[in-house]
Amino acid sequence: MDTETVTGTDGDPGGGSGAAAEAAARRREQRGWYFYDWANSVFSTSVLTVFLGPYLTEVAEAAADAAGYVHPLGLPVRAGSYFAYVVSLSVLLSVLVMPLVAAVADRSGRKRPLLGAFAYLGATATMGMFFLDGDRYLLGGALLVVANVSFATASVIYNSFLPQIATPEERDAVSSRGWAFGYAAGALVLVANLALFLGHESLGVTEGTAVRICLASAGLWWAIFTIVPLRRLRDRPGSAGDAAGGARASLGGGWRQLAGTLRELRRYPLTLLFLLAYLLYNDGVQTVITQASVFGSRELGMDQTTLIGAILLVQVLAVVGALLLGRLAVRYGAKRTILGSLVAWTATVGAGYVLPAGAPVWFFVLAAAIGMVLGGTQALSRSLFAQLVPPGKEAEYFSLYEVSDRGTSWLGPLVFGLTYQLTGSYRDAIISLVIFFVLGFVLLTRVPVGRAMAAVRAAEPDRI
Repeated sequence: MDTETVTGTDGDPGGGSGAAAEAAARRREQRGWYFYDWANSVFSTSVLTVFLGPYLTEVAEAAADAAGYVHPLGLPVRAGSYFAYVVSLSVLLSVLVMPLVAAVADRSGRKRPLLGAFAYLGATATMGMFFLDGDRYLLGGALLVVANVSFATASVIYNSFLPQIATPEERDAVSSRGWAFGYAAGALVLVANLALFLGHESLGVTEGTAVRICLASAGLWWAIFTIVPLRRLRDRPGSAGDAAGGARASLGGGWRQLAGTLRELRRYPLTLLFLLAYLLYNDGVQTVITQASVFGSRELGMDQTTLIGAILLVQVLAVVGALLLGRLAVRYGAKRTILGSLVAWTATVGAGYVLPAGAPVWFFVLAAAIGMVLGGTQALSRSLFAQLVPPGKEAEYFSLYEVSDRGTSWLGPLVFGLTYQLTGSYRDAIISLVIFFVLGFVLLTRVPVGRAMAAVRAAEPDRI
């Protein structure tokens, strides 16, 4: 929706005192919007990236048979692949849920209640991970599925606010600040997690209990800070355009709207091409993030303290990287900056393949390289896609985008898990991800951003 037609906070169509009041109201919403990144990024950092992968793998190994396999639903799964497979399953379910919820959000305009509902469902499931111990790998898998589906669906609604609360010229900066807020929160909570993990004996708790407290605290953090965006963000009229439209935003209407969105997407082939490029390269990014702790602990022999320290370094440098790449985008354009970051990602994954085991220094160097490109790649991709979305369709289009956003990639973890299952080597699994960055780079070079923006009648900023 065009932000210049949105009513002000006091209901005045002119935004109260005109352009200045409208800008002030927009900045207030932006500040509230940043806080959902602050709230939910702790889930992707502490849960998906650091603690749950190694811990759930240990739980699965405790339940495994003599050959090292567990049997969820009667299927033989190598215990070391279980976490990757569950992540893939959660994303496949998200693919069914996200577009439906997004269609309802766009039709009804009630984005804020939907954001709150899925955020608190995910936060509750995450807090439930406190009870994951012993050989309860099925409980861990179920909680991960619920939490990750909720995380993805809430993120769709959250991202769909971006075109509504920021002008085209503001979106790169606003998106980058949101990512920076998220990574700052992740770093802050990881410091607390590290203190708890290192001092668990002095506190009289076991290492496993300390991990479970860290997992549950991520859910509590998510729940508490979601209050801020729910108070600051405002709902807009739905795309149906009248009061009856909101009433018709039923589940059946949502499915029909989704089918219409998929048909409509063919009218915007350049937006579709960007989506395909993004889904490929960001699947690689997200798989590196979610599987890094498993790779570090199982293949490189890093202990939990080293892993937490490395991820903490990633969080700190991701803040710097998000802001730095945001500045580079102002000068060189978002597309060129993303392409440069993909070259860096390819080199980083290649370096991970040859990284020596038992060498924490080199592991930290690899973490630093990831941190410098991580936040910027994600922030600029989000803001660039926001330029390619038809007005009034934000949530629906972002539901397609979210298929490969934080923690919600599926093809990458599936390839990673299958490669490990077939070879028994995490090095082979990590190098298999290079194909995602290469193909994503090739497709992105073929997207003329100016033409794509014109096709959806979006205003064009100075540089693309």
